Amino acid sequence: MVEVRYFAAIADAVGKSSERLDLSAEATVGDLRRTLATTYGPDLEPMLKVCAFLIGDELTRDEAMPLTARVDVLPPFAGG
Repeated sequence: MVEVRYFAAIADAVGKSSERLDLSAEATVGDLRRTLATTYGPDLEPMLKVCAFLIGDELTRDEAMPLTARVDVLPPFAGG
């Protein structure tokens, strides 16, 4: 089980700020992206392609990165 937290535009797109997903212990960022695109539809895929994933203390877009118990999905932020 993985707790996924959504922020900003991605939270608006999925309609929630967090959820728990039943993913395998070996799941990766790529697995999470595919699960989210399947769950919320293909319109979410372009947004997921530009999102970063905070796993522990590491911000990544690496599809092979293993997930931890909590993952934050972060769209690009505007401003400075």
